[in-house]
Amino acid sequence: MRHSSYDTFDQGEEPQVQQPTKKKKPNAAENIQEFGTTNIPTTKSSIHTMVIIGQIEGHVVLPSQNKTTKYEHVIPQLVAIEESKDIKGLLLILNTVGGDVEAGLALAEMIASLSKPSVSLVLGGGHSIGVPVAVATTYSFIAPTATMTVHPIRMNGLVIGVPQTYEYLDKMQDRVVHFVTNHSHVSEFHFRELMFRTGELARDIGTVLVGKDAVDTGLIDEVGGIEQALHHLNMLMDIKKPHSARRARAEKKVDTQKTPKEVH
Repeated sequence: MRHSSYDTFDQGEEPQVQQPTKKKKPNAAENIQEFGTTNIPTTKSSIHTMVIIGQIEGHVVLPSQNKTTKYEHVIPQLVAIEESKDIKGLLLILNTVGGDVEAGLALAEMIASLSKPSVSLVLGGGHSIGVPVAVATTYSFIAPTATMTVHPIRMNGLVIGVPQTYEYLDKMQDRVVHFVTNHSHVSEFHFRELMFRTGELARDIGTVLVGKDAVDTGLIDEVGGIEQALHHLNMLMDIKKPHSARRARAEKKVDTQKTPKEVH
């Protein structure tokens, strides 16, 4: 039987229906290449984990060999955490050398303004502008061997030798100092003393705080690891007022500032 030009299949042949494509599951080799493990945990959790690593990248793109955290990638995540009904808390893990001052302050302000409880854990290092990010959470932890470097801010690129340049740097530094002192137990006088201390760094001025030293100075709340951080975050998530720890910290700071004035 001859078919017309409009026929696309024989009478005894059924039309072939295109099967929907199935999503390819990553195999063990791909997981090893991307994540260094064969199995990726996929347990659904009400805690969102965010990692700040390497150098915090700001308005200037850093070289490709640098490990960076791009602030334009982190800010949308923070907005999504605030809007999500499934996420109840934020675990922030830091191992950063610092980076762009304004980008770091932007991340710190976003974290501090979250309505949901947050806990930070400094592993390895939380240096330079990583200090405001670490103290921006509701509660903060530091590993016993982790370090935090406090030093004055710097300026890259063209520097004009006029008084306005120094005034700009001074205002920028005040922004960092005020944020850190408002979100930790350290006083402004002590923090500036750590920032301008000489003799500890070979090619710079400042202070390196290791583990418990950061707690003793009032920058970090407690020495601990992932177990303590998750336990405290779950405790904050169960409290109706998640920012009670931050409010208590602010009230304690006000009381300590009033005490010397009342004595005199």
